[in-house]
Amino acid sequence: MAKVELYTTAWCPFCIRAKRLLDSKSVSYEDTDVDRDPAQRQVMQQRGGAHTVPQIFINEHPIGGCDELYALERAGELDVLLGASE
Repeated sequence: MAKVELYTTAWCPFCIRAKRLLDSKSVSYEDTDVDRDPAQRQVMQQRGGAHTVPQIFINEHPIGGCDELYALERAGELDVLLGASE
């Protein structure tokens, strides 16, 4: 299975939707709350170049946010990235 990392906030509806999709696929992920650890927001921005949450990384590759995650799912590419097709 792929290494999945999310940078989120507890109150963000897009973060909740992204986690819900990953949970529905039984994907484990590392969730970093950038409100609880503001230094991690800088790390997130350096890694992915964006300042909005969620920021999602699969195997160190920046995917983008919730919209991009769902677009991958609709295109049938998310399972491949997650290694579910292996």
